Amino acid sequence: MQVTTFENPMGIDGFEFVEFAAPAGRGAELHDYFRKMGFTAVLRHKQRAITVYRQGDVNFLVNEEPDSFASDFAEKHGPCACGFAIRFKKPGDEVYQMALGNGAEPIDFKPDTRAVAAPIIKGIGDCMLYLVDRYGANGSMFDTDYAPIDGVDPRPKGFGLTFIDHLTHNLYFGNMQQWSDYYERLFNFREIRYFDIKGLKTGLVSKAMTAPDGIVRIPLNESSDPKSQINEYLDAYKGEGIQHIACFTENIYDTVE
Repeated sequence: MQVTTFENPMGIDGFEFVEFAAPAGRGAELHDYFRKMGFTAVLRHKQRAITVYRQGDVNFLVNEEPDSFASDFAEKHGPCACGFAIRFKKPGDEVYQMALGNGAEPIDFKPDTRAVAAPIIKGIGDCMLYLVDRYGANGSMFDTDYAPIDGVDPRPKGFGLTFIDHLTHNLYFGNMQQWSDYYERLFNFREIRYFDIKGLKTGLVSKAMTAPDGIVRIPLNESSDPKSQINEYLDAYKGEGIQHIACFTENIYDTVE
């Protein structure tokens, strides 16, 4: 955890989950991928085709609900992360109003098809950014609409992944300041590292943004080189988005094995 000294006005307290979606007929790829990574399906939505995979304190959701925000998002971008959730110690509705007051944009496209009943705002690439206030000792956002899967450990250790360490955004060149300002204005993130890496064949600029809790970290990447890995991602994905998710482990060698 990064130690911070700046104010945490909304009580940010870590990541709650990342939501994934795939085009129709390709959801099985996500299920197979997560199982191979040591995740266990622990919950299913009572009315929608959404499954919660868990390992340690990492929650990955697979949303296969047709005619939903997630399905439309996946038809445009392919298999991808279509949303993510941040935990807040303050009530979600209060955080939502504060975020709107700071310039956040509401989501008005099929908002009723969200994965959990939490306030949502637009995130990177118009994905859903959930504002979650029920977790830990206060219960769970999954308590109402999800049912546990029989015969599985609700807190599986898997291969040793314990929490989401960071969640990286790839951006079009020139948009880094816009997104760093966005996270600073809405949630009081701060830049903790800046990299301008110039290689022989490619280069990138990266700005590591951290929330006041020191846990939620979102690096921002951009590159002026059209052949860079960043711009290859933007072309394949058809827009800005979540390029990779890093998870923490106490023993990386054992986890990889």
